[in-house]
Amino acid sequence: MLPLLYMVATSLKTYGETVTRVSSNPFHPFFWPKWNNLQFVNYLVSWQEGIGSYFRNSVIISTVTTLGILVTSIPAAYAFSKLRFWGKNTLFTILLLTLMIPETVLTIPNYLTVAALGWIDSLAALTVPFMAGAFYIFLLRQFFSQIPNALLESARIDGATNFRTMISISIPLVKGPLFTISFLGFTGAWNALQWPLVVTLTETWRPLTVGLLKFMSEAGPESQLRMAGAAIALLPIVLVYIVAQKQITDAITQSGVKG
Repeated sequence: MLPLLYMVATSLKTYGETVTRVSSNPFHPFFWPKWNNLQFVNYLVSWQEGIGSYFRNSVIISTVTTLGILVTSIPAAYAFSKLRFWGKNTLFTILLLTLMIPETVLTIPNYLTVAALGWIDSLAALTVPFMAGAFYIFLLRQFFSQIPNALLESARIDGATNFRTMISISIPLVKGPLFTISFLGFTGAWNALQWPLVVTLTETWRPLTVGLLKFMSEAGPESQLRMAGAAIALLPIVLVYIVAQKQITDAITQSGVKG
C-alpha cells in the first residue's frame, strides 16, 4: 500500500511541497501534504491537459474488449464442457497449448493481420485481437463442468435447445466466474501499452496508458501532476474490483468445490 499512499499524498501537494516536503516514511509529516492546503486542482489540471480524452478511449476499448471476451468465451467453454463433438479433447488440448506462447511472440503476426485488414489506428485493432483467450475459456469450462448433467438433461426433455440451456440455466450458475473473467479482461485491456503503441498512429484511439506516458514526459518536474494522472488511471480498476470483489472471491472459493 505504501506506493499507493505516496502517489495519493504527492498528487495533493503543491509543486513547492514536492520539493521541500519529501519523505518515504508515512509516519513522517513530510510524507503527507499540508491538510489545510490540499491541491485537488491537480486532478483537474491533469484531466484538462489531455488525460480526459485518453480516459474516454480506454473506457470504450476496455468495455468492448470485455464484452467480446464474454461473447466468445461463454459458448466455447460451454461446448467444451457439455457438448459432444468429434475431436473435442484434441481441440481443447491445442487450445491449452497456446497458453505457453509468450504474448510478445504474437505481436508481429497480429500486426500483419491487422494491417492486412486495414484496421491500423482503429478501435477494431485495439479490441478484436483480444476478444478471445484460452485462459478465459479454460476457467469457464472448469465451472461449467461442475453443473450436473441431469439438470441440463431435464431442460432438454422439456424442449430447450443447447443455446437456451446455456443462457437460462448454465450462465446464471456461473456468475462468479463471469465476474472474474470480466475483471481480468477489463484490467488487461485497461493496462495494455505495447500493443496500442504499435497499432495507433494518431491520438484518435490511443488509450490512457499511452496518454499517461506522454503526459509524464510533458509534466516534467511537476511530480504532483504526474501522480494525479496516475491516480486517475488507477481509479477505474479499483472501482471495478470493489464492485466485483464478492463475486470474484466466491468464484475462487467455489473453484475448489466439486459436485
